[in-house]
Amino acid sequence: MITLRRVYDPEKPGEHYRVLVDRLWPRGISKDNVTWDEWMKEVGPSNQLRKWFGHDPSRWEKFKSMYREELGSRQDLLKKLRQLEEKHGTLTLLYSSREHEYNNAVALRELLMQT
Repeated sequence: MITLRRVYDPEKPGEHYRVLVDRLWPRGISKDNVTWDEWMKEVGPSNQLRKWFGHDPSRWEKFKSMYREELGSRQDLLKKLRQLEEKHGTLTLLYSSREHEYNNAVALRELLMQT
């Protein structure tokens, strides 16, 4: 199972392995106070794509398509995420955006669940 959670929200019971999937470090969180298991910044969208998208719902479908294209060259990271889900039972993808419906973690989860 793959769940989603905003990085600023408290961990919930049953979240066995938590991975931050943003390219940028979340504002206001000290690296000394990390509560997640891993940061996979390379799986986040490129800075160019991230800035173009800007969490604009009208660009969502195009963003997902472009993000999937970027991830095509990062199959090793997708494979690792699938292995973490298998190993731990639950994989939680963490994101920092205030936008809960239109962010890279949502798109990444969708992709992982389709393949």
